[in-house]
Amino acid sequence: MKNGLVALFLLLSAPIFGQLKVTEKFQNIMTVQQAQQFIDANPQLKPALLKLSAAKDTTLIDKRLLRQKKGDVFSVGYVTYKVLESTDTIDFRANYIFLDGSTYTQPQIDSLKKLILQKASTGASFESLSDQYTMDGNKTHGDTEWFSGEYSFPKEFLDAVQKHKLGDIFFVDVPDKQWYYIVKKTYNDRVKKHMTILRSVGR
Repeated sequence: MKNGLVALFLLLSAPIFGQLKVTEKFQNIMTVQQAQQFIDANPQLKPALLKLSAAKDTTLIDKRLLRQKKGDVFSVGYVTYKVLESTDTIDFRANYIFLDGSTYTQPQIDSLKKLILQKASTGASFESLSDQYTMDGNKTHGDTEWFSGEYSFPKEFLDAVQKHKLGDIFFVDVPDKQWYYIVKKTYNDRVKKHMTILRSVGR
């Protein structure tokens, strides 16, 4: 009888010990490489790496995951998660007019900038002004679309858009390349969170 009770206790306790084991292992996993090793070693727990983005993943569980911070370990039902990586990026969007300093003299550039700013201030749409004056041949009415980093536009352009607020019209000069921009910030900055999360059955 006594042996039977011990066996029953161990049987009922096994899930509890299993729950603790997954959580404890997750506490020691710090990198994606370590997470992959856990996945390879524990296929019975159906582990997986999730890649989530605040701008794309919108289910209720995804939203909850995206509220966590790097290093967090937590459970939802009988599934445990750990946030391995969490990064924020900021996207910007504006309209611009590009003036080529290798074609115009500096006084001509300054005169054009003044003229374009005057027209924009008196109600001309920035899109139509871009179509009329830009010298880079863009077909987007000067719309940058969403961008971040210095791959699409010069650092001076990125820094200026970041510093200004929605609706501002301003100049950006890159004199060493003879690039000159008249810019209108058309959207508020968009912050995006990206996460890598380890998920496993168990607690």
